[in-house]
Amino acid sequence: MNLIKSLALVLAFSASSAFADVAVIVNPANSSAVSLDDVSKLYLGKSKTFADGKAATPFNLPDNSPTHALFSEKALNKNSSQLKAFWSKLVFTGKGTPPAELASDADVKAKVASDVSAIGYIDAGAVDGSVKVVTVLK
Repeated sequence: MNLIKSLALVLAFSASSAFADVAVIVNPANSSAVSLDDVSKLYLGKSKTFADGKAATPFNLPDNSPTHALFSEKALNKNSSQLKAFWSKLVFTGKGTPPAELASDADVKAKVASDVSAIGYIDAGAVDGSVKVVTVLK
């Protein structure tokens, strides 16, 4: 019976963590307004600046990250396969380069905290005072 309870707890925790919120973050010194449309344009290579005209450098989490999958779906309206195909075409034709990839939420948060031009996304539970949240994706 204890095994069943333990399994139920593990499954409940897994289900809740699979649907965690994603926070899109910028450096606290970045005063530009950032809409979800702006985020999409930056991450799809359609824009290289924030709304105020200052340079923007987007950073991705690895493709196998659940946070990356949720971000791609909610912010970019693409699943992982569609996003890979999108960037493969742009890279092949020389029309774009995907955002740089960082290994973890902590790496994205550190990069954004140290670079006023950076924008990233992390699990909302990892947000602290070193970054500013511009939108939360559920």
